[in-house]
Amino acid sequence: MKTKRIDKTFEELKQKKEKALVGFLSAGDPDLNTSLKIIESMCNAGLDVLELGIAFSDPTADGPVIQRSSARALKKGITIKLVLEMTRKIRAFSDIPIILFSYYNPIHSYGAEAFYNDSLSAGADGVLVVDLPPEESDEMTSKWPGNELALIRLVAPTTPLERMKKIAKASSGFLYLVSKTGVTGSAGLDAQEVAANSRLLGSVTNLPICVGFGISEPEDARKIARDADGIVIGSAFERIIEENLNNPNLAAILGKKVSKLKEATRL
Repeated sequence: MKTKRIDKTFEELKQKKEKALVGFLSAGDPDLNTSLKIIESMCNAGLDVLELGIAFSDPTADGPVIQRSSARALKKGITIKLVLEMTRKIRAFSDIPIILFSYYNPIHSYGAEAFYNDSLSAGADGVLVVDLPPEESDEMTSKWPGNELALIRLVAPTTPLERMKKIAKASSGFLYLVSKTGVTGSAGLDAQEVAANSRLLGSVTNLPICVGFGISEPEDARKIARDADGIVIGSAFERIIEENLNNPNLAAILGKKVSKLKEATRL
């Protein structure tokens, strides 16, 4: 599996004794132009990996903040085609790894082979399909003509060791370890439990492990980053967007948030 941009990023961070700051944003929220300005500001502020969310009408794994961000993007007419155009525009100002975050329905409707080809052509590095477990993903990957698009997979805190092995074997790029049960943005982060789960997952894979769900402040980021290769933050960014929809300084505000969180990953 060729995941050059992803591999290079994690290797360089390891050499610098830093952990990856992975940021999720719903593409096109609050609108296409503002979304691109936000992403550029966040990249310039130190974001290491971008998860670019493809809005879906029924985002069952997401909490209310990201659900509302998806609804705003859909209201503005966002589609996979427009997300891929955004990806191409991001490549004009950043070499950051880009992971397309989606539910399976939009990809199925678009066509698995076309999605693979068009994603790579636009400059994407991987995809995370939140509702497609390993047992069912052949329906998508069997139509892929190559293996250059990394398939990031989720591991839940309730996942037993044998299943961790199966998921890790079918993954590439990095693994996304969910910090706790529930949906994105929910409270109740147990750093010791996350550390134990991260160590257990690390015993069955050499892939980088990034932890997400419930991380919002530098203090949270610092605690979780000690026992992982990266942290994933989404709801905290989307909450800022929601609270500043008409603020002309929105992109700068998010850039400052990224700077503070990135500093917390420098251990």
